[in-house]
Amino acid sequence: MMTATVRFAPSPTGNIHIGNARTALINWLFAGKHGGRFILRFDDTDRERSKPEFAANILRDLAWLGIRPDRVERQSLRAAEHARAAEALQGRGLLYACYETTEELERRRRRQIGRGRPPIYDRAALRLGDDGRAALERQGRRPHWRFLLPNFESDPLAPRRTELRWRDLIRGEQVVDLASMSDPVLVREDGSFPYTLPSVADDIEFGVTHVIRGDDHVANTAVQIALFRALGAEPPQFGHHNLLTLASGEALSKRLGSLSIASLAARGYEPMAVASLAVLIGTSLAVEPCRDLAELGARFDLAAISKSPARFDVGELDALNARLVHALDWPAVADRFPPDAFDGRGAEFWPVVRENLAFAGEARDWWERLVDATPLIAAEDRDFLKQARELLPDGPVTTDTWPRWTAALARASGRKGRALFLPLRQALTGMAHGPEMARLLPLIGRERILARLS
Repeated sequence: MMTATVRFAPSPTGNIHIGNARTALINWLFAGKHGGRFILRFDDTDRERSKPEFAANILRDLAWLGIRPDRVERQSLRAAEHARAAEALQGRGLLYACYETTEELERRRRRQIGRGRPPIYDRAALRLGDDGRAALERQGRRPHWRFLLPNFESDPLAPRRTELRWRDLIRGEQVVDLASMSDPVLVREDGSFPYTLPSVADDIEFGVTHVIRGDDHVANTAVQIALFRALGAEPPQFGHHNLLTLASGEALSKRLGSLSIASLAARGYEPMAVASLAVLIGTSLAVEPCRDLAELGARFDLAAISKSPARFDVGELDALNARLVHALDWPAVADRFPPDAFDGRGAEFWPVVRENLAFAGEARDWWERLVDATPLIAAEDRDFLKQARELLPDGPVTTDTWPRWTAALARASGRKGRALFLPLRQALTGMAHGPEMARLLPLIGRERILARLS
């Protein structure tokens, strides 16, 4: 069995949603299957938008899903290591200074498009001599630094088709022509780092062997592989899974708070309903509720992931949640309720009501209906219910009381089927549907039964 070190690298600029959870869970299950480690790395180099409270929330949400990282890192604490990586590239001539402004680059891009050329950076900065660079700096310009892609033989100003290939763990064989890309900016004018260099430097430092992420990052992969090699490291294996979208096809985003993990937890969803759907949707596997992450991991396979986007349907989540709740026993949910909940009869009440629940917390509503029901009595049923009161069997109310009672009432009234059972249910529970009456009756108790039939 191969070992694996994976990482989940969210930016703490908001709360994670079910789409982010999909990436985290896939990595967690992959690491578990291969005896590996899971690193949580906060990509928090965006100083303005990254917040400690969002990082804390992400840790909380992952724990709710059952993910407990083997290691937690923050990129903002590793600026010195990132600077050393940049210096190593500069020393080898693989990171070069550029002075164009955003406006100048945009004008140049438009001209290239107008001439039918690909709008990629033309490496004009490499033509600047020392005097040219000094003149620009005297104007107050500060350089940004681009990574020189290995897409030339000897002259970087004469790039040629250079195919970089990798076998994606999910998408199979991938090919990118490095000559079709602009040299990426790795260091901004203010000395800060965009995503690429810190990510690669940290993956090297932490020994990441597999990078599994959404397929919106496929375009970044060729550059990153080239950068791993430029820094003297063997690239990890990459895998790019399909993304979740809304039923409308709209992409998920952090602004959709209703689909944040925190929001789903607050609404009462079971963690394994969320995990099961997040992982199994958009695969060739049946979307079934799994009892725990071990069961989900045993079922999951990267090879089963589709290459098409997966549409998230909250109705499917509701159905999975209900199926999980129906299978829970009382010890699994007892600590979610106060010790005196259900008059201390939770072990008796829960098995009766659970198959009527969409969420575990709804048990509280059912109990309130049970103990404080407002009888629903139609005028034409009053004599029938008076007769029912008189025929209620003597002695303790047990699960045998209901069949004995209704049999006697059927003989005395001549009623059967719905005409027999529905008026009793409505009078005793205030509802036209619900759990099996034979099991509810002992919980209602003789005193309430007689009072509601008066």
